Amino acid sequence: MNTMIAAPALLSQATAASASEAPEALRAERAAGHREFEANGLPTTKVEDWHYTSVSAIAESTFAPMQGDASGVTAEQLAPYIFSTSWPTLVFVNGVYAPSLSQTDNLPAGIRVLPLAQAVGELGDVVTRQLGTLAPAARDGFTALNASFLGEGVVVHVSKEMVIDVPVHLLFVVNDAGVGGMQHPRILMLAERHARATVIESWVGLTDGTYFSNAVTEVTVESGATLHHLKVQREGRNAYHVGTIEARQGRDSHYVNFAFTTGAQLSRTNVYTVLDGEGCGTTLNGLTMLDGEQHGDVQTRIEHAQPKCFSRQMYKSILDDTSHGVFNGKVFVQSIAQQTDGKQTNNTMLLSKTAQVDAKPQLEIFADDVKCTHGATVGRIDETALFYMKSRGIDNDTSRQLLTYAFAADVLETIENETIRDELERITMRRFTSVTD
Repeated sequence: MNTMIAAPALLSQATAASASEAPEALRAERAAGHREFEANGLPTTKVEDWHYTSVSAIAESTFAPMQGDASGVTAEQLAPYIFSTSWPTLVFVNGVYAPSLSQTDNLPAGIRVLPLAQAVGELGDVVTRQLGTLAPAARDGFTALNASFLGEGVVVHVSKEMVIDVPVHLLFVVNDAGVGGMQHPRILMLAERHARATVIESWVGLTDGTYFSNAVTEVTVESGATLHHLKVQREGRNAYHVGTIEARQGRDSHYVNFAFTTGAQLSRTNVYTVLDGEGCGTTLNGLTMLDGEQHGDVQTRIEHAQPKCFSRQMYKSILDDTSHGVFNGKVFVQSIAQQTDGKQTNNTMLLSKTAQVDAKPQLEIFADDVKCTHGATVGRIDETALFYMKSRGIDNDTSRQLLTYAFAADVLETIENETIRDELERITMRRFTSVTD
């Protein structure tokens, strides 16, 4: 059974990247990435985790590494994607850090946010201890490909017992200069013992051209720490986006992730976490909105590796036209993980007869003292509610739009930060209604 795609054009670029100059701390990871990618290529639909998502379009394309030309990007173009001008923001244009568009002098004490290349020299062990340990090159072909190009990216380091009230925004932007190119950022996040912070990871396309983003994020949440991590994917409509998040949590920690997906022609978001300390918990939520011929795949894996941990998941999708949504969520409970409390919910609304979804919630339990539930629903707009609204004088289109927004709002309300929540609600409202505020 053939479970790999060779992707010769990507392999050629990966070979060149792994042989090019790089800091010593990155060279070993580059070499490992190249070996793994050469051996395994990209996954086919014969691999269970990729059964509903074909990446042959990526494998058969010829992408060159982006050159990081930020000259055509202005602050005015970025303004619609900035949550707050008072928040620290690092901007990456076509895969490369753009200091002229970034705002870092307002970083609070206790947190350091540095481009990866700079962090290798200034943070030393913080980088080398984490890099490639949570997301090894052997994970899959996309992680291996990312490792082959290690060099660009960012490190977020929150010192122990520091409570950072101001979110940090990492904004990755592609414009026309990036068309035909690919970027492979590596993001490292470390929240030390009893720290608390919020990080936003945004992906934005300022072009309708074709390009490929392949990101890997490694997250460590130490004992007693809380990290809120939001990923907002608004790539260009002809882009390809693959993003993998690997997290590991310590005792009594809490990792909160929200995945907001509206962009790209083909997208895949992986969120994996290991609950590796007693009494810790994770909350994974998300909203996917697709139309046209978009394909969006969200996969989660929560591994309960210690006792008395909890996990919560709620993912919603709204699919129109001929779009295709995929949700594959797995909760794995090791035998040691007694008194696990896990709940997973996946709901999809289909706005057309040709939209489709494949949902696969899974529980794999090897402990006997657990409380775990999961469920998935697929449906259309509630015709009874629609009739009620129309009987009150609201026209058909507005009624349908408001009911669709109400379906989405349920999961958006789980976002703790009011500014972020309000902005994502406005984006959702603009997509489904004529109301903008």
